[in-house]
Amino acid sequence: MGIDMKKMREKYQALKSRGAGSSAFWRPQDGDQTVRLVPTADGDPFKEYWFHYNLGKNSGFLSPKRNFGEDDPLNDFVRSLYKEGTEDSIKMAKTLSARQRFFAPVIVRGEEEMGVRIWGFGKQVYETILNLVLNPEYGDITDVENGIDLSINYGKPTGAQYPQTKLTPKRRSTPLFEDRDQISTALDGMPDFSNVFERKTPAEVQTMLDEFLLGEEDAEDVSSETTKYSGPSTVTNEVDKAFNELM
Repeated sequence: MGIDMKKMREKYQALKSRGAGSSAFWRPQDGDQTVRLVPTADGDPFKEYWFHYNLGKNSGFLSPKRNFGEDDPLNDFVRSLYKEGTEDSIKMAKTLSARQRFFAPVIVRGEEEMGVRIWGFGKQVYETILNLVLNPEYGDITDVENGIDLSINYGKPTGAQYPQTKLTPKRRSTPLFEDRDQISTALDGMPDFSNVFERKTPAEVQTMLDEFLLGEEDAEDVSSETTKYSGPSTVTNEVDKAFNELM
């Protein structure tokens, strides 16, 4: 029997998706899409992480303290800002504080050839999905044989400041794939949550914090700690935008 080229292409695509960095992530586009949450080996498809961002031009990164219980110079700095208690220091503390994000592995209908990807979402979407998971009428929505697809409507309603995500479960259960070999290929190619996000050491965080504070001093030519807490708003907005697009 000759080699099955269809299976080989699927394995190759799964390998590319697993090791291609940003291609491991998915975020909804404006309009309607359908996704399927897939099961994980540990029985928990939902992963929670805390991120710092707005630290100068650095992209969002995992909080050493909130995620791993390690020393975290930025976390210590945020605490000192809150302790100082001035309007500017509290404003900066809120900007630099770690923020929680939630992630789950999904197959995107119509893009199955991309394999399993990671969908990042906020607390409201997380609560909506958990309510579905805990609803006995739907059973295990991640089951590869009898799970439920989720319809997603994503966009910014008229007058709204931010896009909104509306989730609706499909009425009928369906297999993840009709071909069982495709199921195995997809699950084997699932991105590894333990290495999709870059992990910073406490020393690296200290370096970024030092550069951020020194950069503000140079840019604003200030001598007091309180003044520099305000920070350049344009940098913050640019980093916010980039991080939100990734998530």
